[in-house]
Amino acid sequence: MPDYQYTARELSGQQVNGVLSASSQHDALATLASRQLFPIQIDLAESSRAQQKHVGRRVGARQLATFYSQLADLLKSGVPLLRALDLLERQVSSQALKVVLEEVRDQVADGTRLFEAMQQHPKAFNELVVSMVRAGEEGGFLEEVLKRIAAFTEHQEDLKGRVIGAMVYPTFLLTFGTLMIAILMIKFVPNFAPLFERMIERGTLPWATSSLLAISDSVQQYWLIAALAIGGIVVVINQLLQSDQGRWQVDRFRLTAPGMGRIVRSLATARFCRVLGTLLHNGVPILQSLRIAKDATGNAVLKKAIADAADNISTGKSLARPLAASGEFSDEIVEMISVGEEANNLENVLIDIADNLERRTNRELDLSVRMLEPIMLLIMAMVVLYVVIALLLPIMQSSGIV
Repeated sequence: MPDYQYTARELSGQQVNGVLSASSQHDALATLASRQLFPIQIDLAESSRAQQKHVGRRVGARQLATFYSQLADLLKSGVPLLRALDLLERQVSSQALKVVLEEVRDQVADGTRLFEAMQQHPKAFNELVVSMVRAGEEGGFLEEVLKRIAAFTEHQEDLKGRVIGAMVYPTFLLTFGTLMIAILMIKFVPNFAPLFERMIERGTLPWATSSLLAISDSVQQYWLIAALAIGGIVVVINQLLQSDQGRWQVDRFRLTAPGMGRIVRSLATARFCRVLGTLLHNGVPILQSLRIAKDATGNAVLKKAIADAADNISTGKSLARPLAASGEFSDEIVEMISVGEEANNLENVLIDIADNLERRTNRELDLSVRMLEPIMLLIMAMVVLYVVIALLLPIMQSSGIV
């Protein structure tokens, strides 16, 4: 637990200073009150401030996956939870994760349940992980849940790595192409303007050359405004993501965006089906499983549709019907879920849906990235060709070639 430095007064009015350990500032104030001390000032101690810097950092997903797997192995071997946490805290190499585990271990030692201790560190343990750990603690299958979380985390990181790896070359092309065009417009093209002054005066300058010079002038004059505008758009989008309505609009756009919308929807649906199938396989009631699994989508629109489906299930309806009514899930997926419910094999069907969606989405993503590379190269070649032609046309026209 963090340490707090305090300045307080006793009943006699005498001022005292000291340090105490508490899980939060509120608990520290309660401790002072129980000692009949009236706080004047209370702040984190220097050592705890240094720890808070690490707590505020995000922990790598790979490191977390290793922690989940190791904790599951220790618990399965009969090692008590507190001892397992202490052992893992001493051997992790990441300072940020080490501090987080120290806090979690101390809170568990004070009688706090594991999911409640993890809940205090949202940058390390997201809402989905906390909910699954809670279900595992309540259902008595914590080791199995931790194994599933580790596998799910590794799977998500592998998928993210493939996506990032596939986008490296297109991103390089986009960055290099933009930089090259900017240099052409700002440094190279303006040097040709004096050569074309007579043709400009006579009005015989080709249209392509006139438009190129106009674009070059605009870039030179307004590049700072354009950069500020782009920065402003980024700030506005970040502000939108801070509000529920803004996040809803952004998530809706992600699902309906041409080209990528289908891929985003498929990946989100696959995550939902995999987590829901895992929870049902471990005996978690379907209502609780739905409320946990909806967070796996990472999309506010789909979360709302699943939450509505959970409300309808509580009135006795099947899962497939409200999912179909939401319009956010394809007929194929709804039909497979319906068959799984009728056959009393829903958990296995959901895992199969997740596997099929991920395989199909990976193929679509690979195809999209492969198509993106030649398209970007073609665009860059067309821009360069336009610049070359626009600069050569006046020279060729003056020489009587055209």
